[in-house]
Amino acid sequence: MNLLDQNSGWLGLPPGANWEIENSASDVNPFINYRKLLWAYDLANTNGLTDSDFIALVRNLDEEVSEIAGVGFKETPLVYLTELSKTIGQNGGIWAKNETNNVGGSHKARHLFGLALRLEIEGVSKNKPLTIASCGNAALAASIIAKAAKRPLTVNVPTWAEVSLLDQLSDNGAQIQVCERREGESGDPCILRFRELLDEGALPFGCQGTENLWTIDGGKTLGFELSNQLNKMALRPNRILVQVGGGALASSTMQALTEANQLGIIEDRPALNTVQAKGCSPLSLAFNQIADSKNHSEALSEAIANPLKYMEPWENPSSVATGILDDITYDWIPLVWDMLMGNSPGGPLQASEDDLLLAKNLVSEHADISASATGTAGLAGLLAAKRDACIKSEDSVIVLLTGVERDF
Repeated sequence: MNLLDQNSGWLGLPPGANWEIENSASDVNPFINYRKLLWAYDLANTNGLTDSDFIALVRNLDEEVSEIAGVGFKETPLVYLTELSKTIGQNGGIWAKNETNNVGGSHKARHLFGLALRLEIEGVSKNKPLTIASCGNAALAASIIAKAAKRPLTVNVPTWAEVSLLDQLSDNGAQIQVCERREGESGDPCILRFRELLDEGALPFGCQGTENLWTIDGGKTLGFELSNQLNKMALRPNRILVQVGGGALASSTMQALTEANQLGIIEDRPALNTVQAKGCSPLSLAFNQIADSKNHSEALSEAIANPLKYMEPWENPSSVATGILDDITYDWIPLVWDMLMGNSPGGPLQASEDDLLLAKNLVSEHADISASATGTAGLAGLLAAKRDACIKSEDSVIVLLTGVERDF
């Protein structure tokens, strides 16, 4: 039984949600293809918009995105990594959901596009400021979507943010706030400045479900797409390995797969293994505390009421996979519940720096996909799990290639 609700990070499906998609049109925008599973669509109906109105809204905003990013939203491929599977001896095979050609070069824009749709449907003033704390793909995606929606955005970045990223953010019209640590304060300065702007009236426009649960809505389009692809290809993989920084990617994907299973689209849902770098693994620590407790349900209920008792900030995060160096896994409770108490139990994995670098090189050499060390971290987790005999070579595995290789 699922103990979670929206207050603890489980978005769920809106009332009347149903799986009505165009199987023959793989290039259809996922926010159109899976609209009847989205809360944004439910809100549109509640506010008196017709189905045609919603489709037009998506198309118009997507056209603006395409003008800025050079690409709009469409289904990203699920590809079989034949050579790579043979090279590492994964006889059950490795399938990869490739997000590197998505808007902004990663999956992040899915989250932000969903939020932008919601703002339009709610009729939020175009002058209402938006803000995000990020120095990577999420910041770039937010700047693209905010510009497309003609909304002001402040991006809170650390002092060491790459100039190339800052230039792109500026080109997209974002205001940049460089966040230095103030005397006597603890925690991520970017998050602290982000929350100060929220207190002043800005709206959270990022990929953390704990700050804005509706970011999960857009993120779930990845899991819905993946479920449809598994259905069409008659695939029944054993495991899905997902890299985790803040946790929204894994939470969105896992929730969508669970719902697709409940709706009968996929017969079995693959078990979730989250992947973090050994140099920053706060999720593993929280998971182990819950797993080691005498009563998992009681411990998880306590964690929902007091998350910081279990999710402690990681000191001095360090890894070549810079995109998953969040010192706290924000959307962690649904992940722990799913891996420990869900219908398809899995568990957290930690990848060494050698594994992270090797995974990146393997994808480049054997799949001809230019993905970053963050984007290939799921494969790094597989390398570690195979060595520790946590995953069998006969298992059929899915990894998410989530970010293109670039300078920042």
